[in-house]
Amino acid sequence: MKYSASKENYLKAVFHLQQAQGTVSTNALAAAMQTRAASVTDMLKKLKSQKLLQYERYKGVKLTAEGKRLAIHIVRKHRLWEYFLVDKLGFGWEEVHEMAEELEHISSKKLIDRLEEYLGFPDTDPHGDPIPDNQGRMRVSKAVQLQELPVRTTCIISHVGDQSAEIMELLNHLRLTIGTRLEVKRKFSFDQSLEVMLPDESLITISQHLSSNLFVKPEKNLALSGPES
Repeated sequence: MKYSASKENYLKAVFHLQQAQGTVSTNALAAAMQTRAASVTDMLKKLKSQKLLQYERYKGVKLTAEGKRLAIHIVRKHRLWEYFLVDKLGFGWEEVHEMAEELEHISSKKLIDRLEEYLGFPDTDPHGDPIPDNQGRMRVSKAVQLQELPVRTTCIISHVGDQSAEIMELLNHLRLTIGTRLEVKRKFSFDQSLEVMLPDESLITISQHLSSNLFVKPEKNLALSGPES
């Protein structure tokens, strides 16, 4: 069955919120969809009638098995299109989210499977998020927020949480991308901002908001500047 773009957007939003929160509140979903709670309630009733989610007023929302399957398929399409736009058409990673929001509603599974094959079966999208395979399986990330790391920890950026154009623009300005190696040099108690060292040994300061949206994999016993003499 083909569903409207609006219904697919709701399923994807519930999926992402459910990953972080478990049961999803109507207010959280309204905030994610940037709409009124009353509009959300109307859509939830429709999706419940189609057995795509479990919903009881005041008790929150969870996807059914079929709803989760469809949501993962939408996420798969979105991330494959982002990879295609960056890797094959040369768009910047800050440009592709809204384009992929439109392309993800193309329903042809055959097209998406061919696209994945053409791209060489990538594991992650340009922002480091895992791409589900055609069975809906997705690699589990063991990354942590940069903000959580102690001083003198070396790490590699693995993915970006908030992928708004504004944050992506800032990351470009700071020369931070997926795979960039950082060393946390200092944490400022005043505002929880971090001073980090880049591979060229230059130092930059990162706000708490940005460091909370950078997910990294720590590298034990590895220093950017090499062993001390």
